[in-house]
Amino acid sequence: MTTPGERWVAAIAARDSAGLQALLAPDVDFRGLTPRRVFEGTTPGEVRDVVLGTWFGEGVSIDRVEEVTTDVVGDTRRVGYRFLTTTADGPHLIEQQAYYRGGIETIDFLRIVCSGYRPVAP
Repeated sequence: MTTPGERWVAAIAARDSAGLQALLAPDVDFRGLTPRRVFEGTTPGEVRDVVLGTWFGEGVSIDRVEEVTTDVVGDTRRVGYRFLTTTADGPHLIEQQAYYRGGIETIDFLRIVCSGYRPVAP
């Protein structure tokens, strides 16, 4: 059985909008931190728009899932993931750490910290 966090990573990598939203509770409490901005959302649609519209929107190809790690921190689960991506500027690595709470199938509390797009050396 996979965790909600592992399913989260798979949904992003596959650009599975419906799958991503299905993981989130209707009243999800979401905050995300990138190198330049803080994002918030309280509905699955708002979170989807941030993740698949802004962070991994048009012009970003997710070429490969490089790494997925999971752990538990008290009552909170963690999933860390790294994608190899390609943008108009070339290849990049991006890493995110997501901390979440919820039930067996859904996430109702989600915090994500993002490394930003880091260029891959030729």
